[in-house]
Amino acid sequence: MANPGNNMNRRRFLQISSGSAATVLLPQIPLSSAETAKAQRPNILWVSAEDISPDLGCYGDDYAVTPNIDKIAARGVRYDNVYSHSGVCAPTRSGIVTGMYPTTIGTHHMRCKGVPPAYVKCFSEYLRAAGYYCTNNSKTDYQFNPPPSAWDESSRNAHWRKRGKDQPFFAIFNFTTSHESQIRNRSKGMLQRIANLKPHEKHDPAKAVLPPYYPDTPLVRKDWAQYYDVITLMDKQVGEALKQLEDDGLAEDTIVWFWGDHGRGLPRGKRWIYDSGLRIPLIIHVPEKWRKLAMPANPDAAKPGAVNDDLVAFIDFAPTMLSLAGVKIPGHIQGRAFLGGQKAKSRDYIYAARDRMDEAYDLIRAVRDKRYKYIRNYMWYVTRGQDIDYMNQMPTMREMRRLNAEGKLKGPQKQYFEKTKPVEELYDIVTDPHEVNNLAGDPQYKSVLERMRKAHAEWVIETSDMGLIPEPEFDEMKRPGGEYQKTADPVFRAPERQPSSGKTARRVSIACPTPGASIVYRISGEGRTDAAWRLYTKSVRLAESKVLHAKACRIGFKDSSEVRLKFDEKVSGPKPPDTPAKDNQHWRSKLDRTDLLARLRKIKELDGSGENGPYVKALKDKYASVRYWAVVGLHNNLKDRDRNRAEPLLRTALKDAAPAVRVAAAHALCDWGREGEALPVLAEALKDKTDKARLYAIIALNKIGEKARPLVPQIQAALKDSDNYVRRVAQTTLNQLQNK
Repeated sequence: MANPGNNMNRRRFLQISSGSAATVLLPQIPLSSAETAKAQRPNILWVSAEDISPDLGCYGDDYAVTPNIDKIAARGVRYDNVYSHSGVCAPTRSGIVTGMYPTTIGTHHMRCKGVPPAYVKCFSEYLRAAGYYCTNNSKTDYQFNPPPSAWDESSRNAHWRKRGKDQPFFAIFNFTTSHESQIRNRSKGMLQRIANLKPHEKHDPAKAVLPPYYPDTPLVRKDWAQYYDVITLMDKQVGEALKQLEDDGLAEDTIVWFWGDHGRGLPRGKRWIYDSGLRIPLIIHVPEKWRKLAMPANPDAAKPGAVNDDLVAFIDFAPTMLSLAGVKIPGHIQGRAFLGGQKAKSRDYIYAARDRMDEAYDLIRAVRDKRYKYIRNYMWYVTRGQDIDYMNQMPTMREMRRLNAEGKLKGPQKQYFEKTKPVEELYDIVTDPHEVNNLAGDPQYKSVLERMRKAHAEWVIETSDMGLIPEPEFDEMKRPGGEYQKTADPVFRAPERQPSSGKTARRVSIACPTPGASIVYRISGEGRTDAAWRLYTKSVRLAESKVLHAKACRIGFKDSSEVRLKFDEKVSGPKPPDTPAKDNQHWRSKLDRTDLLARLRKIKELDGSGENGPYVKALKDKYASVRYWAVVGLHNNLKDRDRNRAEPLLRTALKDAAPAVRVAAAHALCDWGREGEALPVLAEALKDKTDKARLYAIIALNKIGEKARPLVPQIQAALKDSDNYVRRVAQTTLNQLQNK
């Protein structure tokens, strides 16, 4: 059985998500003085790099040139088993900043606009409430617009140097130099930056050691070498950030983290949940004065040069920050602290998910312990080698596609382009670190497979993974009619106790009736206005001639209007506005009151079983999401001889109320030679008001190939669709038809 400590208690989670538990409030931690705050709370600096695996000198990579990062490792702790919950930036960052799995809060599809439950907040907001000055320089990419309550400043100019005197800080510097786009960047500017590297800092393509799933060609070696070149350029930026810390005399007061946001930005790395996409570097330098705080039971574990092989997940970052800062970790957070006074028991497993990546749908889940990786392919019928326009711009990807078309790939190189995937994959990472030898069918590993499969199934249930809900259905659930909800305007109140301030000052309370709302404020007057929004945690002192400005925000909602209060204006009494005790209309609350997820899990248990009867029965299910997977199951599991009996059922599904079901049925019938009946349904779906329904339709047209030719005019019209992903697939489809 999976370690229950690895996940939050399911009953507790359902209580919170349904609104039956008390609202999670921001901690109000009084600081007796700036000196007390400084003595009790360390500064924390995050230095993050995009799209890198542990391809660094300090991790034993002789090809790498990373002296500044290696210096952090020499002075700190190198973590060897740290993993993202996704292989791409936006779902990854949504989990990091909230401490929750994207598959729980609905931020799992790439570039979606999430509407998390009311209790979900950016963890930096808790730090701000505790007196920290919090800055982000500068990427957010959280799958929702960052609320003004999250950061004191989030911009290219954000810096700890703007904090108040002796105020503790939490600062992020995110370097994009190593991003996927820079590996393929052959611009004059990038080539000059690489040329300016010293001879020993440049990477010779001839000396590159390629993974076995790549073809060994000059183009591939060039990409691999430039990947290491841009890491070296990024390493110099890390050195500059550390120098600023030294110059400010803060090095001994600051815990420094260096980490990557997911695996390397090359094919079969980024976007995938193999270790090449999930395993990342994490190096933490804890100054001597903070080692007892970081590791209460064993301060020596944070000594210079230490190596830690505990399993760490990205969703553990948020609670660990709160633990180090002395802030109580809210009960809804699914991560677990691995440092500080609230340090939890080490993990047995880490978990990961892959859902829509840009314009390509897939649905994969993974579980990993220290030795084995289990992968469950819920869309096993889809090739790994789907077209993603952004990814296809990488020379290595183009080279792989060219050689595959020419039949020149060998061994593990061919795996990426197999027409389907196995339902289950199992890898022994110790003997097979590149994950190319699937052991799922090997009888010797039956007990390992069953254990890992069970751990996966328990995680899916305990975290209420809702990834099986088709995105068109989910979008309507989270934002009916596509309309964004707006946070209610805050209201000003007199506090219950009004301290004596004379006639020149008064105190004002602020409240908002929207469940889960946070409030920010600033003060203007006498020609000055606060530059940044302050986080509201307690009543505000308003002086004569000043004006109090406030607005409310909630993740996934539009911010409220800005409201103002002049010094001499009256306010209501201390009673706050009525606030609903439960957020019962939120999609997560509604979903958890149904048996939809259980029904979806049940129907997906049929994958690979050869049973078809339950699919037929499920075509009449009350939930569109179940009917969708029933159609998909019949489409991909039926043998040719059984299709004639299924065709009448899918013709009926062409008239289903849900566009995802209609598109799935039309796709199946086109594949079965009934495009005359099915193509009009796909043409109509291209005009659907929901962008993801249109995306489903254009993807189906792309996959049926030549049979889509009668709809070329409609596909050409889709080039002007308001959704970028629809336009991309339309262009890819037209290119394929023109090449035939």
